[in-house]
Amino acid sequence: MRKLLSLTLMALTATTAFAGGYRVSLQGQKQLAMGHTGVAVINSAEVLFFNPSGMAFLGDRFNASIGGNALFARTKFQNRENNWMNSTENFGTPFNAYVSYRATDWLSVGLAVYSPYGSAVEWDQDWQGSHLVNNIDLQAIYIQPSVSLKVNDYFSVGGGPIFVTGSVNFNRNVSRSLTDENGNRTDVTIDASGVNAWGWTAGFTLKPVENLTIGANYRSEIIMEARDGDATFHDVPAFLSTTLTNTTFDADLPLPAELTVGFSYKVNDKLLFAFDYNRAFWDVYKSLVVDFHNSAPTSVNPRNYQDSNTYRVGAQYIANDKFSFRAGWYFDESPVQDGYFAPETPRNDSMGYTGGLTYKINPKLGVDFSFLFLHFDEVDNSYDYYQEDGQYTSFGGTYKSVVFSPGIGLSYSF
Repeated sequence: MRKLLSLTLMALTATTAFAGGYRVSLQGQKQLAMGHTGVAVINSAEVLFFNPSGMAFLGDRFNASIGGNALFARTKFQNRENNWMNSTENFGTPFNAYVSYRATDWLSVGLAVYSPYGSAVEWDQDWQGSHLVNNIDLQAIYIQPSVSLKVNDYFSVGGGPIFVTGSVNFNRNVSRSLTDENGNRTDVTIDASGVNAWGWTAGFTLKPVENLTIGANYRSEIIMEARDGDATFHDVPAFLSTTLTNTTFDADLPLPAELTVGFSYKVNDKLLFAFDYNRAFWDVYKSLVVDFHNSAPTSVNPRNYQDSNTYRVGAQYIANDKFSFRAGWYFDESPVQDGYFAPETPRNDSMGYTGGLTYKINPKLGVDFSFLFLHFDEVDNSYDYYQEDGQYTSFGGTYKSVVFSPGIGLSYSF
């Protein structure tokens, strides 16, 4: 009985919840089209996400950008040794809205609302890896008021607090074999809504010469404190009906700090190049600890993520008063180490190919289009820390993942 209870606890701890999954960069149509560069690119209110200090150098007093993406993700899994094959296709709709206003010659204020975590993974119910995950649905919304101070014509600083609100719903089977009297696999769903947390962001913008802009931005670590989430068991056999009871739980889920530095260079009035380097401090995510509000012991599920880097390049070409074209590329390192590759976060190193354009309806209003094709390296890996009968059991195979995301938005300024 004790072993089965421990097995059940492991069923609640495979999800990375707010820390992981597809960390697809979709925080602005113009900047996404440029390889998601932006820490030193100042061409719209989207700078609020990438580096709020840049608001001070926007040419117009009022700037607004709003947009959204359709995210199509597909992952295929195969284990040739056991003749296992499965796939998951998922859809998400991340969005963003940014507004900035220059209150004085030296002070600008703004508000950003965006959803950097909002994808889902849904495998077939009772598939070969169902003891690790059947499905997960994650939503998180960031609300970020910001200020930017223009120290002089060459330098500005800026930042502000970040309020995060989100939810997660996760389901998996309790074990590889447990069923009720009718042969239905026993599973558990954990659900936490209204999970709130605070963080902050700060950065600077430097324009040492006329055509060169240098930027740096830091986004703090954020701890999502899930309190009194619901854990619900389904299809429980009679002999465990008093053990696998519905309960609540607490868990602290870290979002890593990020540091981004970069530059942009304006070759002439039409052509601009940009480069960003991003460091995500994923090593804070050692394990997920779940504390249950009944007699069940605290559960610890190792993740052992490592810090990762992203390298981004992009270009913008202003063809005429009506059209601007953009293209970019980035390489994103995975924080997941060998042996910790779980199917609720089937991500490996990836390369993103981006492009897009803006059509100016009039001098104040433009329509922004973007697309992202994200290709993950094929990986043969496993998760080796699922515990059953007091021993670790490995689950793995070959994963192939791709993401495609078209987007559209509006930009307005005066």
